[in-house]
Amino acid sequence: MPNMSMTKIPMPEQDPKVRNHNFQEVAQGYTAEMAVEEAQRCLNCKHKPCVGGCPVNIRIPEFIAKVAEGDFKAAYEIITDTNALPSISGRVCPQESQCEARCVRGIKGEPVAIGRLERFVADWYREHINEMPQKPKSNGIKVAVVGSGPASLTCASDLARLGYEITMFEAFHTAGGVLVYGIPEFRLPKAIVQNEVDKLAAMGVDVETDMVVGKTYDVDEMFEAGYRAVFIGTGAGLPMFMGIEGETLAGVYSANEYLTRINLMKAYREGYDTPIKKIKKAAIVGGGNVAMDAARCAMRMGAEHVYVVYRRGEEEMPARREEIHHAKEEGIEFLFLNNPTKILGDDKGRVRAMECIKMELGEPDASGRRRPIEVPGSEFELEVDAVIMSLGTSPNPLIRSTTPGLETNKKGCLLVDEQTMATTREGVYAGGDAVTGAATVILAMGAGKKAAASMHQYLKDTYGA
Repeated sequence: MPNMSMTKIPMPEQDPKVRNHNFQEVAQGYTAEMAVEEAQRCLNCKHKPCVGGCPVNIRIPEFIAKVAEGDFKAAYEIITDTNALPSISGRVCPQESQCEARCVRGIKGEPVAIGRLERFVADWYREHINEMPQKPKSNGIKVAVVGSGPASLTCASDLARLGYEITMFEAFHTAGGVLVYGIPEFRLPKAIVQNEVDKLAAMGVDVETDMVVGKTYDVDEMFEAGYRAVFIGTGAGLPMFMGIEGETLAGVYSANEYLTRINLMKAYREGYDTPIKKIKKAAIVGGGNVAMDAARCAMRMGAEHVYVVYRRGEEEMPARREEIHHAKEEGIEFLFLNNPTKILGDDKGRVRAMECIKMELGEPDASGRRRPIEVPGSEFELEVDAVIMSLGTSPNPLIRSTTPGLETNKKGCLLVDEQTMATTREGVYAGGDAVTGAATVILAMGAGKKAAASMHQYLKDTYGA
């Protein structure tokens, strides 16, 4: 009998007044009983609309049917047939605007909790089986993967399964890309990311860290060293600033820098000497998921007041509703319809306040959101000792500036054929934020998957792989 409840099984969570002082995971995950009960809400629709909303085409009704039967191992095998990183996508994928947005149960109630079930299955497998994959038989063809974020991990996994000899080059000292430097521990535990990297290593992928491609090694040298194809998944790590007075003061961070110091360099742990300011009052400028992550990290790092300053209203915020809800629960203060105009410093060159001006919304702009307009004479000072800019990012120009034949758009993103992910340089493919600019983890995974299939076809046609 299907479970015809109109609502999802709630996800157990840490109490907001407890979790805003620790970096342990907020969402605690379903129990087996909860997962089975939620899975029974799925109607197993004939046309499977949810699958069409998934960038990596997980066979959603099939895996959910196995969860409903209590066969969690079979559910995991179905998911991983198309998705190499289910424990990650189950946590950070915006299911509410993708697969769950197309769920039939969502017409008259809440959709099936597809993301929560995916996370449960992946966690169950890791905790109960966690069998490392076997290294496939090698076909002798070498492929280089630049970067180790979600696009690169997916591309490397799919190609390794086909027998290619993969070397992954990562600039940082730890593999995982944005999954380790950008997403906080309380949303995505780093041990989970490391487990996925370990699986790649078991498949024979050679992960080379502290390798800055374009400096220590460039794409031309990769081809000279015998690599037959290259995938570029270097993300978009170059932060944007407003260009206002005071952005060079001590206490002004980009969100990327702030999150990297906390997440990758473990500034939140005692015993780590990572330099980071002890903030009392922080202003986070921006309204996306990264802004929510920075604000919630600042609270956990001991800030007494954390303000999110956003020039539009709450309805226009691009952050996930869940992240905004969690931030509010944790005591983050939202200053909507406000925009910074100047950062003010003390006589020692440190942030002491941020000058803002109130805004009102006019007609929609090119993004479809109503354009913010300044309200004359509404300036005010917000007393803060740190400002964290979360205004978006663009790809680092290093690889494109050291690789002849790579073309980019005016934003510095690599130009690719959208069907194959091939760049303008033969044998070089790309995907993820390096192509799209800052986007979601699951879209990067989808790009990595598409690129792997295209690279395999190219290598078969060219080298008889």
